Amino acid sequence: MLRKIAVPLGAVLVFLVFWEWLVWVNGWPNYKMASPSDLIPAYAKFWDLFLIYGWQTLWRTVAGLLLAIIVGVAIGMVMGLSKTVRDGLYPLLVGFNAIPKATVVPVVALMFVGAHDMNTILIAFMISFFPIAVSISIGLSTLEPEYRDILRSLGASRFTIFRKIALPKTLPEFFGALKVAVTLAFIGTNLMEIVEPHGKGLGHLFDSGKISADYPLMFAVLIALAVLGILLYYVVVLLEQIFAGWAERAET
Repeated sequence: MLRKIAVPLGAVLVFLVFWEWLVWVNGWPNYKMASPSDLIPAYAKFWDLFLIYGWQTLWRTVAGLLLAIIVGVAIGMVMGLSKTVRDGLYPLLVGFNAIPKATVVPVVALMFVGAHDMNTILIAFMISFFPIAVSISIGLSTLEPEYRDILRSLGASRFTIFRKIALPKTLPEFFGALKVAVTLAFIGTNLMEIVEPHGKGLGHLFDSGKISADYPLMFAVLIALAVLGILLYYVVVLLEQIFAGWAERAET
């Protein structure tokens, strides 16, 4: 347990020290590349905005992620249990995911003018549900037919087979995809916060720093977003340990 905490913290510390050294050795001014020491005054000056905007970004990201889980799992289940549906939906999902979401943000903002929270949650959902749907689909479609045959011969229904065998088998793939979806959801949230001028979230604070040429503030926002992403990632890791810890292999 101590190792799992100490190693990531050590890696972050090494990164910060290297970042500080890189800025110092190149003599970069803070309007070109802010160093970690430049960020401390920004956090001290705008700490209340970081708390308010950070919460706004976090809850909308989590809401979009939860929606992505519900829709992604539902689509993945249908695709995984039906080859016909999988062959029909997969090209559509790939095509939709290939569209740059930065081009979708203005469209959504115009379609739902004034619905700032819904717009942000919707973009977070649209950018993060794809890996979840694909992972569930692959996990279910690769279920060994021998298991199905044995359970059917014992009188098990299709629902029992799904609940006892198929669903637990997809948990490792699901949590692996969820770790990716967490970062994607943050990207979607901040895209909407920056593009749509509604004065909410860390994306708005970043845009304010850009307008006022406050580069330490801009870098401070980026680090705050990274911290939120890491925290949410480790929440997923904790849930994975609880529900799918059996799938983890012992490592040295």
